[in-house]
Amino acid sequence: MATERLGSLSILCVALTLCATDRGLTATISAESEMDALSPEQVGMDSAALIEMFDYVRDHQIPVHSVQIVRHGHFALDAYFYPFTPRMRHDVASVTKSITSTLIGLAIDKGYLPDVHQPVVGLFRNRSVSHLDDRKRLLTVEHLLTMQAGWDCGVDMKDPRINLDARLAEMRRTADWVQFALDLPMVADPGSRFAYCNANCHLLSALLTQATGTNELAFARKLLFEPLGIRDVDWPADPQGNSYGWSDLQLRPRDMAKLGQMLLQRGRWGRRQIVPEAWLSTATAAHVGYTGNDDHYGYFWWVPGERYPGVFEAVGRGGQRITVWPARDLVLVFTGGGFDPGDLSKFILKALKSDAPLPTDPKTTSRLHNRVEAAAKPPTPHPKAASPAMETTVSRKLYKLSPNGLGLTSLALGFNRSAQATAEIMWDERPVRIPVGLEGVPLFSDNPLIKLPQAATGQWLTDDTFELRLDLVGGINFYRITLKFGVQGRSVQVALSERTGLNEETFTGVASE
Repeated sequence: MATERLGSLSILCVALTLCATDRGLTATISAESEMDALSPEQVGMDSAALIEMFDYVRDHQIPVHSVQIVRHGHFALDAYFYPFTPRMRHDVASVTKSITSTLIGLAIDKGYLPDVHQPVVGLFRNRSVSHLDDRKRLLTVEHLLTMQAGWDCGVDMKDPRINLDARLAEMRRTADWVQFALDLPMVADPGSRFAYCNANCHLLSALLTQATGTNELAFARKLLFEPLGIRDVDWPADPQGNSYGWSDLQLRPRDMAKLGQMLLQRGRWGRRQIVPEAWLSTATAAHVGYTGNDDHYGYFWWVPGERYPGVFEAVGRGGQRITVWPARDLVLVFTGGGFDPGDLSKFILKALKSDAPLPTDPKTTSRLHNRVEAAAKPPTPHPKAASPAMETTVSRKLYKLSPNGLGLTSLALGFNRSAQATAEIMWDERPVRIPVGLEGVPLFSDNPLIKLPQAATGQWLTDDTFELRLDLVGGINFYRITLKFGVQGRSVQVALSERTGLNEETFTGVASE
């Protein structure tokens, strides 16, 4: 989102083999990578500033998951913070929009779509469209790409900083998301106002499906991901099979870095032109001047403009980011579970000292190595507190829950006097089993809703109140679920909050007989 800007610079914990040598911090990269690793000093960056960043993250408990710094075509840092690991995919949130933009450019280049000036309604000839007026007839692909469609997305058109895309939830409750988007009523002339609207992106995904005969994921595998050696990918689809055009693409951070480096190289990878240079120049130019803050907007790319000339960014909720800075020959990638990269940017900017190599200080190298190792480690377990009587009372009771925004319909906790509990939740009509660590160290399991690992801890806050902390890790969301049990455990009051602000509500549950 627009509020998560080129404060884009974060932290580290290396998932490669790190070792202190007289050359500095080095890393063993797998043979499949076309980019090798050099120490920060070898690419003109100061490790001491990165150490300061580690300390800031530790002291302020910043929920960063990974950071990749690529400079002069080399990984200066490829880092991961517990509980995230290098083999995990990460939901890149609205970074997905920038990938959709890139795929539209590829579709035009390959002749599947004519150009960005085509009227959208005309491209969906086989559909009847509601609220069809002269404004909607003028709506083009470019208007979608620049978030200037002009239709009602539940966003305050006078103040785009108030980004309440209320229509997204409505769209996802329908059987045909594309039809829902096409039927949105117009509230402004296309091209007249910026309004961040996820339906725009999904319509472009549907256009790709219609034009290419395959969905975005398959199209991207063939023309974008495979040429870069990107294979571990997931991308959910709507009921008709259209990949989500606005969000939820899952990539490994190193693969995000490959995409960024290819874009830095003006669409080239090795000897192959992957994405047309002319498209990238157009897509990453500022087409929208006023977005509600200091940033401009291209074709689903954020453009900081005069503050950082030439920079363009793919930005996602929770701290997801690909930043490309051609003037500094730099690519930055961040993933996280709800942090503002702006809090960390000063450290990266401070580290950028020179375009030429810097002298290496073995002591500084060793200190950075120690920070990297510490960031990768799980927390130290603490002894489980004494169990209250309520633990035995509520153990394995099934609670039917009142309606809530997260779609939880039932919950049961199981305790067995060990350092581990189990939560059984019916979530969006799917059973989700969650092992829960009771000594401060998360227990991992697979979340079937997002196809990614989850990690959970829990503790009794009082004699009748248990707190479950559920980290979806690569899925971004971190939930605190506070359960206050009634007399003899017959009822429960649930307080739910999510770190990035998606959910905050209270509801109740009643024990089944």
